[in-house]
Amino acid sequence: MKYLCFNGHDRKNNELFCNVCGSPFEIIVDEKYHDKILDNYPYIKKWINLGEVTTPVIGNGDLYFKLDYYSPTFSYKDRGSRTLISYLASKYDNHNLSINEDSSGNAGASIAAYGHMAGFNVNIFVPETANAMKLGQIKLYGANIIKVKGSRDEVQNVAMKYDGIYASHVLNPEFRDGIRTLAYEIFNQFEHMPDRVFIPVSAGTLLSGLFSGFKHLLDSGEINKIPEIIGVQPEIISPLCSQINGTLFDENNDKSSVADALVSKKPVLIKKMYDIIKNYGRCVTVSENEIITARGDLALSGILTEYSSATVYAAYKKLNKYGKNLLILTGNGLKTNY
Repeated sequence: MKYLCFNGHDRKNNELFCNVCGSPFEIIVDEKYHDKILDNYPYIKKWINLGEVTTPVIGNGDLYFKLDYYSPTFSYKDRGSRTLISYLASKYDNHNLSINEDSSGNAGASIAAYGHMAGFNVNIFVPETANAMKLGQIKLYGANIIKVKGSRDEVQNVAMKYDGIYASHVLNPEFRDGIRTLAYEIFNQFEHMPDRVFIPVSAGTLLSGLFSGFKHLLDSGEINKIPEIIGVQPEIISPLCSQINGTLFDENNDKSSVADALVSKKPVLIKKMYDIIKNYGRCVTVSENEIITARGDLALSGILTEYSSATVYAAYKKLNKYGKNLLILTGNGLKTNY
């Protein structure tokens, strides 16, 4: 495995941005797929465990749901946090160090839980408007919460400059690389791969990690094509869909969505996100009313998700229903204010 920036330059040390072109780094998988999923991460010497399981798939016919909130902190972010924190724990012998993360909720809770288990002092930087229920979860995991006034970018800037190790779920390539496990589980759970996979899209960690896993399976000869990836965003916060579909989006608008986990208006990974969706999928926007209705419909089926997860069901209902469709439900509904 090797670290390359999005333009193909090597990573020299542990920098988060390329010194040549300024783009972020990613981990390039250059060996064959292993049936034992964790064997696909040779750079992890010892895993931090919180009771992870293969998350279930339910449904039949043309519609399936992967309940990826069946994770220790109740969101898919645990896939990335486990990998990043395990990497940092392997790298630093003295775990009594501070790690810093900026997050609107789910990633902060996940980093807090895994970071505390690894022996780190965890600081989570959040916007003043962050979801109160998620802040309570972060605090219970033992993290220090630091509220920052201003935009999401300002929260990130403060976290990056704070004393300690910056453990970003967006910029640290190990976090995004951990999401590969989602693709491997899908491969193992279906006799024939889904025709398309619906995912909510914000900062791009889920999209880039899932694609990396699918590409690894393709390059290893395990699958013969990558499923169509349907990226879903709220209409009022849709930077990627606007670029893909040629519509207008004001990245400086002050709007907020009921889908409070999908807040990135200027995602730093936008170029990578654009390339993936342009070549392997589509981008669909959904209205606030469609999100609220979709969440209610899922709940009446016994599936309680966050509004952010419900976006994928709202998008599915808007598209032609053909082939095998898999919807990734990323966050548990108990995290949401009602």
